[in-house]
Amino acid sequence: MKRDVSYYREGLASGSRDALGRAITAVENDRPEAQFVFQAISGRTGRAHVIGVTGPPGAGKSTLTSALIAAFREQGQRVAVLAVDPSSPFGGGAILGDRIRMGEHGLDSGVFVRSVASRGHLGGLSRATARVIDVLDGAGFDTVIVETVGTGQAETEIMHLAQTVVVVMAPGLGDEIQAVKAGILEIADIFVVNKADSPLADRTMRTLHEALRPAGQSDWRQPILPTIATDRTGVADLADAIANHAASLDDDARLKSGSRRARRQLAVAAAELAAERVHESDDPIIDELAEQILSGEVGLRDAAQEALRSVVGPVDEQ
Repeated sequence: MKRDVSYYREGLASGSRDALGRAITAVENDRPEAQFVFQAISGRTGRAHVIGVTGPPGAGKSTLTSALIAAFREQGQRVAVLAVDPSSPFGGGAILGDRIRMGEHGLDSGVFVRSVASRGHLGGLSRATARVIDVLDGAGFDTVIVETVGTGQAETEIMHLAQTVVVVMAPGLGDEIQAVKAGILEIADIFVVNKADSPLADRTMRTLHEALRPAGQSDWRQPILPTIATDRTGVADLADAIANHAASLDDDARLKSGSRRARRQLAVAAAELAAERVHESDDPIIDELAEQILSGEVGLRDAAQEALRSVVGPVDEQ
């Protein structure tokens, strides 16, 4: 079958898993037919609520995400999940596969789970993640959950993609919360202390309360919710908090979230293009700059600006 605009438009509208899988593969790998996918979903995006689930490794994000799927399905929502996994050092694909993530939902036609590779990006989010979110949005899912690999402060990248950011913590972090306050804590719309049956959970809750941004900086006050994802304790409260945050967003905020995703795609693509040109450049100044960085003669930012001048022209030095 010829995969053109009609194939994707009709397939995504009808809920075809084959069409959806092929569409995601096309945009994730930047294949020529990706243009057909975006033509097919034109005018059909901006309806899904995008939730980012992030936090330190070991906090139980995958188990909590699986429990959230069940809660949203009980409400009749169609749910898609992007599980952003570490990349294979060989092929660049996701090491963890769809079939071993959230397997209890595998037979539910109202749930779609896809693993995408982080491909070495510091934030744990690949260039294609924003594009895949748009495809899932255009395919008619009510909720799209992006669960990140969990690499500390760099996970702040999720704020560019999600409308609601859920930061999941594990008991016993203590002073470590202060160390990441300027990063991951500042982006949270909702905090979750998972594994709340731990004797250290109360201390972590108190520490989070102390680390919260001051009241008055936002109309939304970040809740801190205890959960035990393994038996779904507290998950219904979390689903309600997510719904409350979604309701607090005005139409302008919803429109801006799509714009932020598009802007993020543009910024990442531009950065990757510049990096490729620097790597491939035969201008002697690139080698000179590398040596100057090693010797400490020039700072990395100044060297980067000079390298960009060499490969793309003048750059703003602010």
